[in-house]
Amino acid sequence: MTAYREIALDFAEVDEPAALARARDFRALMARRRTVRDFSSCPVPRSVIEQAVMTAASAPSGANQQPWTFACIADPEKKRRIREEAEAEERAFYSGRASSEWLSALAPLGTDADKPFLETAPWLIAIFAQRWGVGPDGERFKHYYVPESVGIATGLLICALHNAGLATLTHTPSPMGFLNAICGRPEHEKPLILLVAGYPADGATVPDIRRKEADEVLVWLE
Repeated sequence: MTAYREIALDFAEVDEPAALARARDFRALMARRRTVRDFSSCPVPRSVIEQAVMTAASAPSGANQQPWTFACIADPEKKRRIREEAEAEERAFYSGRASSEWLSALAPLGTDADKPFLETAPWLIAIFAQRWGVGPDGERFKHYYVPESVGIATGLLICALHNAGLATLTHTPSPMGFLNAICGRPEHEKPLILLVAGYPADGATVPDIRRKEADEVLVWLE
Protein backbone atom coordinates (compact mmCIF):
# COMPACT_ATOMS: atom_id res chain seq x y z
CA MET A 1 0.00 0.00 0.00
CA THR A 2 1.25 3.49 -0.89
CA ALA A 3 1.95 5.58 2.20
CA TYR A 4 -0.51 8.43 2.72
CA ARG A 5 1.02 11.90 2.75
CA GLU A 6 -0.19 15.47 2.44
CA ILE A 7 1.05 18.46 0.47
CA ALA A 8 0.14 22.13 0.63
CA LEU A 9 -3.08 23.09 -1.15
CA ASP A 10 -2.51 25.18 -4.29
CA PHE A 11 -5.52 27.49 -4.08
CA ALA A 12 -5.90 31.11 -5.18
CA GLU A 13 -8.66 33.04 -3.43
CA VAL A 14 -10.54 35.81 -5.23
CA ASP A 15 -12.56 38.59 -3.72
CA GLU A 16 -16.35 38.58 -3.78
CA PRO A 17 -16.82 40.86 -6.83
CA ALA A 18 -14.35 38.79 -8.85
CA ALA A 19 -16.02 35.56 -7.73
CA LEU A 20 -19.42 36.83 -8.87
CA ALA A 21 -18.00 38.05 -12.18
CA ARG A 22 -16.37 34.68 -12.82
CA ALA A 23 -19.56 32.84 -11.94
CA ARG A 24 -21.63 35.03 -14.27
CA ASP A 25 -19.12 34.71 -17.12
CA PHE A 26 -18.99 30.94 -16.82
CA ARG A 27 -22.77 30.70 -16.65
CA ALA A 28 -23.04 32.82 -19.82
CA LEU A 29 -20.48 30.61 -21.57
CA MET A 30 -22.26 27.39 -20.63
CA ALA A 31 -25.71 28.83 -21.40
CA ARG A 32 -24.62 28.82 -25.05
CA ARG A 33 -23.87 25.10 -24.94
CA ARG A 34 -26.35 23.12 -26.98
CA THR A 35 -26.51 19.49 -27.99
CA VAL A 36 -25.73 19.36 -31.71
CA ARG A 37 -26.69 16.69 -34.26
CA ASP A 38 -25.33 18.39 -37.39
CA PHE A 39 -21.53 18.18 -37.33
CA SER A 40 -18.86 19.40 -39.71
CA SER A 41 -16.15 17.00 -40.85
CA CYS A 42 -13.58 19.75 -40.23
CA PRO A 43 -10.68 18.15 -38.31
CA VAL A 44 -10.00 18.95 -34.66
CA PRO A 45 -6.41 18.60 -33.42
CA ARG A 46 -5.74 15.63 -31.18
CA SER A 47 -4.04 18.01 -28.73
CA VAL A 48 -7.34 19.85 -28.11
CA ILE A 49 -9.14 16.59 -27.34
CA GLU A 50 -6.30 15.50 -25.07
CA GLN A 51 -6.43 18.69 -23.02
CA ALA A 52 -10.20 18.37 -22.61
CA VAL A 53 -9.97 14.71 -21.59
CA MET A 54 -7.23 15.44 -19.07
CA THR A 55 -9.46 18.14 -17.60
CA ALA A 56 -12.13 15.47 -17.19
CA ALA A 57 -9.57 13.16 -15.60
CA SER A 58 -9.00 15.76 -12.86
CA ALA A 59 -12.53 15.12 -11.54
CA PRO A 60 -13.06 13.96 -7.97
CA SER A 61 -13.70 10.24 -7.61
CA GLY A 62 -14.51 7.74 -4.90
CA ALA A 63 -11.32 7.00 -2.92
CA ASN A 64 -9.43 8.79 -5.73
CA GLN A 65 -9.57 5.59 -7.79
CA GLN A 66 -10.33 7.47 -11.02
CA PRO A 67 -12.43 4.60 -12.44
CA TRP A 68 -12.65 5.86 -16.01
CA THR A 69 -11.23 5.26 -19.47
CA PHE A 70 -11.73 7.64 -22.40
CA ALA A 71 -11.33 5.96 -25.79
CA CYS A 72 -10.88 8.75 -28.35
CA ILE A 73 -11.81 7.56 -31.83
CA ALA A 74 -10.92 9.28 -35.10
CA ASP A 75 -10.33 6.19 -37.26
CA PRO A 76 -12.95 6.26 -40.08
CA GLU A 77 -13.39 2.48 -40.13
CA LYS A 78 -14.04 2.31 -36.40
CA LYS A 79 -16.48 5.20 -36.65
CA ARG A 80 -18.29 3.40 -39.48
CA ARG A 81 -18.59 0.24 -37.40
CA ILE A 82 -19.84 2.21 -34.41
CA ARG A 83 -22.46 3.92 -36.56
CA GLU A 84 -23.67 0.60 -37.99
CA GLU A 85 -23.94 -0.99 -34.55
CA ALA A 86 -25.58 2.05 -32.96
CA GLU A 87 -28.15 2.42 -35.74
CA ALA A 88 -29.02 -1.27 -35.58
CA GLU A 89 -29.61 -1.00 -31.84
CA GLU A 90 -31.68 2.15 -32.26
CA ARG A 91 -33.86 0.63 -34.98
CA ALA A 92 -34.54 -2.39 -32.80
CA PHE A 93 -35.46 -0.08 -29.94
CA TYR A 94 -37.76 2.12 -32.01
CA SER A 95 -39.50 -0.79 -33.72
CA GLY A 96 -39.90 -3.13 -30.77
CA ARG A 97 -39.49 -1.63 -27.33
CA ALA A 98 -40.17 2.08 -27.53
CA SER A 99 -43.47 3.28 -26.15
CA SER A 100 -45.61 5.78 -28.02
CA GLU A 101 -45.09 8.23 -25.14
CA TRP A 102 -41.31 7.95 -25.47
CA LEU A 103 -41.42 8.46 -29.24
CA SER A 104 -43.67 11.49 -28.79
CA ALA A 105 -41.18 12.99 -26.34
CA LEU A 106 -38.28 12.48 -28.75
CA ALA A 107 -40.02 13.85 -31.84
CA PRO A 108 -39.56 17.59 -31.02
CA LEU A 109 -35.82 16.97 -30.55
CA GLY A 110 -35.33 15.59 -34.05
CA THR A 111 -34.15 12.22 -32.77
CA ASP A 112 -34.46 9.08 -34.87
CA ALA A 113 -32.52 5.92 -35.67
CA ASP A 114 -30.23 7.51 -38.28
CA LYS A 115 -26.91 8.64 -36.77
CA PRO A 116 -24.77 10.14 -39.55
CA PHE A 117 -22.93 12.31 -37.02
CA LEU A 118 -21.17 9.18 -35.74
CA GLU A 119 -19.15 9.18 -38.97
CA THR A 120 -19.16 12.89 -39.85
CA ALA A 121 -17.81 14.31 -36.58
CA PRO A 122 -14.02 14.15 -36.30
CA TRP A 123 -14.00 12.59 -32.84
CA LEU A 124 -16.03 10.10 -30.85
CA ILE A 125 -15.12 9.67 -27.20
CA ALA A 126 -16.32 6.42 -25.68
CA ILE A 127 -16.47 6.85 -21.91
CA PHE A 128 -16.00 3.64 -19.95
CA ALA A 129 -16.61 3.04 -16.24
CA GLN A 130 -14.18 0.62 -14.61
CA ARG A 131 -16.43 -1.61 -12.52
CA TRP A 132 -13.42 -2.84 -10.56
CA GLY A 133 -9.69 -2.27 -10.56
CA VAL A 134 -6.95 -4.70 -11.44
CA GLY A 135 -3.69 -4.57 -9.51
CA PRO A 136 -0.18 -5.26 -10.90
CA ASP A 137 -0.54 -8.86 -9.67
CA GLY A 138 -3.80 -9.29 -11.61
CA GLU A 139 -5.94 -9.26 -8.46
CA ARG A 140 -9.25 -7.40 -8.55
CA PHE A 141 -10.04 -4.66 -6.08
CA LYS A 142 -13.27 -2.80 -5.42
CA HIS A 143 -13.99 0.60 -6.91
CA TYR A 144 -16.25 2.98 -5.00
CA TYR A 145 -19.00 5.28 -6.36
CA VAL A 146 -18.18 4.44 -9.97
CA PRO A 147 -21.28 5.88 -11.76
CA GLU A 148 -21.11 9.06 -9.69
CA SER A 149 -17.39 9.52 -10.36
CA VAL A 150 -17.66 8.91 -14.11
CA GLY A 151 -20.71 11.17 -14.31
CA ILE A 152 -18.79 14.06 -12.74
CA ALA A 153 -15.86 13.48 -15.11
CA THR A 154 -18.20 13.44 -18.11
CA GLY A 155 -19.70 16.76 -17.06
CA LEU A 156 -16.23 18.28 -16.87
CA LEU A 157 -15.40 16.87 -20.30
CA ILE A 158 -18.48 18.44 -21.89
CA CYS A 159 -17.62 21.80 -20.27
CA ALA A 160 -13.97 21.57 -21.39
CA LEU A 161 -14.92 20.79 -24.98
CA HIS A 162 -17.45 23.64 -25.07
CA ASN A 163 -14.85 25.98 -23.58
CA ALA A 164 -12.49 24.96 -26.42
CA GLY A 165 -15.10 26.03 -28.98
CA LEU A 166 -16.41 22.58 -29.86
CA ALA A 167 -19.92 21.19 -30.00
CA THR A 168 -20.91 17.89 -28.39
CA LEU A 169 -23.63 15.28 -28.40
CA THR A 170 -24.17 12.67 -25.69
CA HIS A 171 -25.24 9.43 -27.32
CA THR A 172 -26.28 6.33 -25.39
CA PRO A 173 -27.14 3.40 -27.66
CA SER A 174 -28.56 0.44 -25.78
CA PRO A 175 -26.97 -2.00 -25.34
CA MET A 176 -23.46 -0.57 -25.73
CA GLY A 177 -21.31 -3.68 -25.37
CA PHE A 178 -20.16 -3.42 -29.00
CA LEU A 179 -17.96 -0.50 -27.94
CA ASN A 180 -15.78 -2.85 -25.87
CA ALA A 181 -15.03 -4.93 -28.96
CA ILE A 182 -14.43 -1.98 -31.29
CA CYS A 183 -12.30 -0.07 -28.78
CA GLY A 184 -10.48 -3.12 -27.46
CA ARG A 185 -11.50 -2.55 -23.85
CA PRO A 186 -11.68 -5.33 -21.22
CA GLU A 187 -14.89 -6.77 -19.80
CA HIS A 188 -14.64 -4.93 -16.50
CA GLU A 189 -15.01 -1.60 -18.31
CA LYS A 190 -18.64 -0.71 -18.94
CA PRO A 191 -19.38 1.82 -21.72
CA LEU A 192 -21.66 4.55 -20.37
CA ILE A 193 -21.67 7.34 -22.95
CA LEU A 194 -20.52 7.89 -26.51
CA LEU A 195 -19.65 11.58 -26.71
CA VAL A 196 -19.55 13.10 -30.20
CA ALA A 197 -17.24 16.11 -30.53
CA GLY A 198 -16.40 18.54 -33.32
CA TYR A 199 -17.46 21.76 -34.96
CA PRO A 200 -21.12 22.29 -35.86
CA ALA A 201 -21.95 22.15 -39.56
CA ASP A 202 -22.63 25.37 -41.39
CA GLY A 203 -26.28 26.21 -40.93
CA ALA A 204 -26.70 23.76 -38.04
CA THR A 205 -29.96 24.17 -36.15
CA VAL A 206 -31.07 23.06 -32.70
CA PRO A 207 -34.53 22.55 -31.16
CA ASP A 208 -36.28 25.61 -29.76
CA ILE A 209 -36.40 24.54 -26.13
CA ARG A 210 -36.24 26.26 -22.77
CA ARG A 211 -34.24 25.50 -19.69
CA LYS A 212 -35.73 25.59 -16.23
CA GLU A 213 -35.59 28.85 -14.31
CA ALA A 214 -33.87 29.28 -10.95
CA ASP A 215 -37.08 28.87 -8.97
CA GLU A 216 -37.62 25.49 -10.65
CA VAL A 217 -34.22 24.02 -9.78
CA LEU A 218 -32.95 25.86 -6.69
CA VAL A 219 -33.95 25.27 -3.08
CA TRP A 220 -32.36 27.57 -0.52
CA LEU A 221 -31.99 26.36 3.07
CA GLU A 222 -30.28 29.32 4.73
